[in-house]
Amino acid sequence: MTERTATIASRVGLHARPAAIFAEAAGELDLEVTIARQGEPADEAMDAASILSLMSLGAEHGDVVVLRAEGEGADAALENLVKILETDHDA
Repeated sequence: MTERTATIASRVGLHARPAAIFAEAAGELDLEVTIARQGEPADEAMDAASILSLMSLGAEHGDVVVLRAEGEGADAALENLVKILETDHDA
C-alpha cells in the first residue's frame, strides 16, 4: 500500500470548490484512494472520490491528511493528489 501525507492549503479547508476539484481527480483514477486525517486509524479512512466524504472529513486549512492507494500507478497518482491538496484553490 502506498501512502502520502498532505497539508491542506486552501484557506477554507477541504470544502466546496477544493473538495470538488480533489474528488473529481480522485474519481478519474483506476485506483481506490482513501483519505483520513493524520492520526486516525486506517479503517476510518474515507473514499477520496466522494465529495460528501471529503466534506464530512472536516479538514481545515493547515490540517494534515493521509492518502492511501494500492496498485499500479499508485505512487504517481498520490503525488498528483497531494499537489491538489497543497494548492490554495481559493486564492
